[in-house]
Amino acid sequence: MSGTDFDVTVVGAGAVGIAAALAFHRDGRRTALVGRPEARDDGRTVALLDGSVRLLAALDAWDAVGPEAAPLAIMRLIDDTGSLFRPPPVDFHAEEIGLPCFGWNIPAAALARSLAAEADRQGLPMIEGSATGLVSGSDATAIALTNGRSITSRLVVAADGRESTLREAAGIAARRWSYPQTALTGAFTHDRDHRDVSTEFHTKEGPFTLVPLPGRRSSLVWMMRDHRAEAVAALDDADFARAVEHQAQSMLGRMRLDGPRGRIPMNGLAVDAYAAPRLALVGEAAHVFPPIGAQGLNLGFRDVAALRDAVFDHGRGDGDPGGEAVLDGYGRGRARDVRLRAGAVDALNRSLLADLLPVDFARGFGLLALGTFGPLRRAVMREGILPRRAAPRLMRQPETEPARITGSRDHGVLS
Repeated sequence: MSGTDFDVTVVGAGAVGIAAALAFHRDGRRTALVGRPEARDDGRTVALLDGSVRLLAALDAWDAVGPEAAPLAIMRLIDDTGSLFRPPPVDFHAEEIGLPCFGWNIPAAALARSLAAEADRQGLPMIEGSATGLVSGSDATAIALTNGRSITSRLVVAADGRESTLREAAGIAARRWSYPQTALTGAFTHDRDHRDVSTEFHTKEGPFTLVPLPGRRSSLVWMMRDHRAEAVAALDDADFARAVEHQAQSMLGRMRLDGPRGRIPMNGLAVDAYAAPRLALVGEAAHVFPPIGAQGLNLGFRDVAALRDAVFDHGRGDGDPGGEAVLDGYGRGRARDVRLRAGAVDALNRSLLADLLPVDFARGFGLLALGTFGPLRRAVMREGILPRRAAPRLMRQPETEPARITGSRDHGVLS
């Protein structure tokens, strides 16, 4: 094992991959990152929940991006399906569960730049290219690269996306499905203050969500059926902004497009296993589902923190980071967590698309119960954000020195 090139090699230089490499590098492991970090400014934003912000702070990657982030203090759900049983809006207040905010919304490009800059500052070894295959041995895995080189590593972390070459090379089966929906994205300025409220309208075609950005700006994720998405996407910028303003019931006043627009087909992916000999899957190599409830990237960061804990617990010191006990524990834990969250997202999305009165009634009753019963509402909030006792260590509040995490406004300590 001492003859291997690295202890841990992360393949894939997206946000999840860089975070994984930084986490292991931070622990003193011989770590390499395969890929080229990119920060395309395509107008997309990401809502990072409390645990993900703590992870980035622990990796020293938050300070640079915090000023570009806006806090999510309230999450509001509005039934806009037109169904017979229509409950009143439900507000989830972060202060109800002891947080000043649920998390922060930031431009995806800013997050990518911050992570790449931190990797460079820490001197993390980077290898340009991508993996073409791997051969696992008893002590290490050999990774073949597009540049013709081969490197060996005791643990390989596949962060190479939904079309993961490493997942396929390891023989891990993936189940794919699609939804008859497309998500339109963009950022907007508006006349009224959002007051740090993220608003999600539930429509018959999927969620329509406006998430705060610094100032009087918000980002949009608008899911609708494919044929309608094609027509709305064809609108010019002014008409598109008017369509968004109308769908939002003019709650933020006049809206104007402020940056590029995006269009994303909705699909899903689930894997039979989260690990194979000397290989762990993280991020979209392991799971893909619609952008509902801010679970996608946050779940990828939780993969990273959980894998780091598994390696730390079973491979202290010079222990084997890719050992069977490490990967078995990681795989079991992620299977339970991802199944719960992916199932909830899928069920909510399909319930909106189903034109069935009993389904409408059940969804409406659920929202009414959340708005009426405080203990239920708080339990759902804690589970949706991150259960404190089940949180990986890098996603917890430090016990010795309180973490002061700020963004575009000073909301104090996240405790």
